Amino acid sequence: MSVTSAVSRMAELEALAARLGGPTPVASAGGFDRQLAAASAAQAAADAGAAGGADTPYASLIDAAAARYRVDPALLRGLIRAESSFDPDAGSPAGAQGLTQLMPATAASLGVKDLHDPAQSIDGGARYLRMQLDRFGGDVRKALAAYNAGPGAVERYGGVPPYAETQAYVQRVLAYAEQYRNAARATTPTSQSTPYRTT
Repeated sequence: MSVTSAVSRMAELEALAARLGGPTPVASAGGFDRQLAAASAAQAAADAGAAGGADTPYASLIDAAAARYRVDPALLRGLIRAESSFDPDAGSPAGAQGLTQLMPATAASLGVKDLHDPAQSIDGGARYLRMQLDRFGGDVRKALAAYNAGPGAVERYGGVPPYAETQAYVQRVLAYAEQYRNAARATTPTSQSTPYRTT
């Protein structure tokens, strides 16, 4: 990771902490090693974006869930990267948890019993994304917006809601997915690559 990238990432984290109205989180006693390991895994995942999706953490789980629910594996990788930076212990102030940041009620409705179990989280997140794709006629932008802000908000506004967070989220996931697609194309013979469209 370059110094410029590190400084940029620190600025993003500080802005997020400020937006949430609280101080930058401090590692709890005894939790520093775990947080450092999670940060290292997240950085490895980010770096893997340049090396191809197969190198991301949980690649086999992601590919299996993507195939099971007919979801673009690059899109699922992008969603997980945006949601948790591949940290299975990630949590949000709103209560979303795990790799795919499912809310407990949503997770329960999908049969996810342990939000921090990577296999369950990835399966639940892929299934929920598939539900949103089906609900919005395969429109990836609307599906991602529904994943972030809820399907009711997308229906109410007839598209991506005018929420800065949701609009930025959709763009971020799509950009990450395109990075994974480009990396895969660079390492896969053209005759074997399978293009996915985003509408």
